[in-house]
Amino acid sequence: MGLDSREVTPALVQRIVYAAAETRSFERGSVVLEQVGGNQISASTVARVTQQVGLELAALRDQEQPAETSKLEPISSRLVQSPEVAPELAVVECDGGRIRTREAGQGRGVHGEAWRETKNACLLRMTHKTFEADPEPELPRAFRDPQRVANLAEKEAPPALPPELPTSPPSQGEPASDEPPWRPRRMVRTCLSSMAEADTFGQQMRREARQRRFFEAAFRAFLGDGLPWNWSIWKRYFADFIPILDFIHALHYVYAAALAMESQFSVAWSRYLKMARDCWQGRVAEVVSELKQWLVEHGLPEGMELPEKDPRQAVADAARYLSNNQGRMDYPRYRRLGLPVTSALMESLVKEVNYRVKGTEMFWNDPRGAEAILQVRAAALCDDDRLARYLRTRVGCPYVRRSSLAQVA
Repeated sequence: MGLDSREVTPALVQRIVYAAAETRSFERGSVVLEQVGGNQISASTVARVTQQVGLELAALRDQEQPAETSKLEPISSRLVQSPEVAPELAVVECDGGRIRTREAGQGRGVHGEAWRETKNACLLRMTHKTFEADPEPELPRAFRDPQRVANLAEKEAPPALPPELPTSPPSQGEPASDEPPWRPRRMVRTCLSSMAEADTFGQQMRREARQRRFFEAAFRAFLGDGLPWNWSIWKRYFADFIPILDFIHALHYVYAAALAMESQFSVAWSRYLKMARDCWQGRVAEVVSELKQWLVEHGLPEGMELPEKDPRQAVADAARYLSNNQGRMDYPRYRRLGLPVTSALMESLVKEVNYRVKGTEMFWNDPRGAEAILQVRAAALCDDDRLARYLRTRVGCPYVRRSSLAQVA
C-alpha cells in the first residue's frame, strides 16, 4: 500500500514508527504491521513515514540551539519532561558506534559507500548509597575467570588451566554474586544518538542533562572509555561530574599486555591477575611503572618508536593508556561514593542501537536517512515514553509530495 503522508492517520503513524524502530528493517516492519495489526503497509511507506518522523525529532531537538553562554535552553517539553525532583545519583555515559552510509540522490543501488561513526549517550538516574569503606575491595570474580576475561578483552579462548589457576581464593567478605548490592542500578534511562560531530553532540547531551535535572544531583559521574572526544565533551560540558574510566577498557589493555609479556599462559594469567587487582585497588601508578620497566628491560626505552607488528606493542599501548587515564582510575574512591565503575550500560545501548542500524547490506542515506533512524531508535529506547508522547501530540503534517522526500535504505 503506497500511502502518502496525508493518508496516514496518527494512530497508524505510531504503529509504523514503532514497527520500524523495533524490527531489523523496514521490510520486517511491514510484515509485522500486516501480521500483527492487519495493516498492509509497503516497506517504502514504512521508510518514508519513519524518516519524516525522525527528521521532525531532530528538528525539535535542534530548534533551540544554545548560544555559547553560561545558560542553556531546555529541549522542547514535547520531547523531554523534567522530573519533579532531581536525582540523587546522575550518571552520563557516551561512546561511539558505526553505521554504513551511501550518497543520496544517486539513483538505485549503493553509491559512495562509507562507514561513519555515530555518537551515542545514555543518561541514567540510578539508585545510590555511600560507604565508609570500600564495599568491594577484591577484584570481582568475573575478572578472575579466564574465559570471561578473554571474552571481555576480545581475545581467543585460553587453554585449559588447572583448577587452582583460574581465580584466586575469594577474600573474606567478598560478595557472593557478580552483582553485589552496593552497585548502583538503573532507574530511568534516556538515550541520544546522532551523526553530529563531538562538540555538537556534547551540546545535545548537556541540554538533555539539564532537562533531566542532572546538574542538581547530589552525586554526578561521567563514564567513558579512552576516546579523546569523550573527555573533550566531559571537560567542556560536564566538568563538575566525576570523570571515571570504564574499568573493563583498562582490563582489556592489562590483559593484552600480560599475554605479550609472558610466553606461557599460566604465567601470563598470574601477571594479569596482579595488574588487574592493582588497578581495581587504586595502584595504577605501580602498574604503569611495571609496564615501563618491562619495556626498558626488553629494549624499548620510553619514547622509542616500535616497528610495525612488534610483539611489545601491546605493552607499550597499555602503559600509554593507563598513564593517560590515571586521573580517572581512583576506583576505591568511586566505590565508596557509590558510583559505577564500568560503562556496561553504555555498551549495551550501543548494541541496541546497532541492532537496528547496522547489518549486512544495510545502507543509510548520508546524512538525512542515517540521522532520522538514529533519532527514532534512540527515542524508542528511552524509558520516559518520549516517542509515544511525541507521536500522540504530533501535529498532522501537511501534504508533501513523495518526490520531495529523500528515500532511506
